[in-house]
Amino acid sequence: MSATSGEYAINLHHVEKIYRGKVHALRGITMQVHRGEIFGLLGPNGAGKSTLVKIMMTVVRPTRVDGTMLGQPIGHKPTLARVGYLPEHHRFPRYLTGRQVLDFYAGLAKVDRQTRRKRADEFLKLVGMTEWAGKKISTYSKGMMQRIGLAQALMNDPDLVVLDEPTDGVDPVGRREIRDMLLTLREQGKTIFLNSHLLSELEMVCDRVAILVQGSVAMQGTIDELTADSRRYEVVIEGDAPQWIGQDDSIRAETMPDNGRCKLVMRSNAVSQVQPLIDRLRSEQRVICCVQPVRETLEDLFMRAVKDPNTGRERGVGARRD
Repeated sequence: MSATSGEYAINLHHVEKIYRGKVHALRGITMQVHRGEIFGLLGPNGAGKSTLVKIMMTVVRPTRVDGTMLGQPIGHKPTLARVGYLPEHHRFPRYLTGRQVLDFYAGLAKVDRQTRRKRADEFLKLVGMTEWAGKKISTYSKGMMQRIGLAQALMNDPDLVVLDEPTDGVDPVGRREIRDMLLTLREQGKTIFLNSHLLSELEMVCDRVAILVQGSVAMQGTIDELTADSRRYEVVIEGDAPQWIGQDDSIRAETMPDNGRCKLVMRSNAVSQVQPLIDRLRSEQRVICCVQPVRETLEDLFMRAVKDPNTGRERGVGARRD
């Protein structure tokens, strides 16, 4: 997918970070995030995910960085005012109420008082914290802190929302609500950059993903693009595999001993090629239990990316910091 620089919300090149002691956290990252999409960043602990996010937000000084965010060079202060940010392990003053937190951080972003009040009501409702708005942060659970953090990240009406582990500590109901909220934000034209270790969450909402391994981008693209080679059809039948299956290299049989069935796996994902197989099985009076398209999951992609192709073992992390 090609795009001009104006179509990128984030366009990074040659991002490097070397900590004291020659610890290489990032090794020349190149990454593009299109405007109006949800982009997922994933990788094992120590891969450099949070370091990359902090460089984008000017929390960490890079060894080298080329590229833009919302069309301006990384670190451009007026542009940062158009970005909403939820850091990992964020801390709010415990003596403030949830509403006061939103008002305080929106004030820092130079949002006027009337607009702050209006948006606070809107986003407290959006994250399900209206009833707790007047309670002090010290009384909040971790999941409630995350919800307030998300609301805080939206108070300046950002074009780009950067979320570092936004569902950490949130229960399943809350995670679903956050997913729905992210989809709503995308419909409003906002770009979401999402760093999370919950692969199932990313798979459900992300338009594209990048996998970091040892400070480098191992894979980047849509899930459909990254799993194209793994797509296939599986046909499950009663009994043993037909003898003629072994004559066709495009089909293999896998016994399912627990239920007396057999799985026929086609290396092709074309419906036109699986249809003749179904017709032949039916002509032989075979009982067909199911026919389903199959592809790698995001978890499968992740494991493939982090494993050394030579040894099959997980590759070591790239740095002592993530």
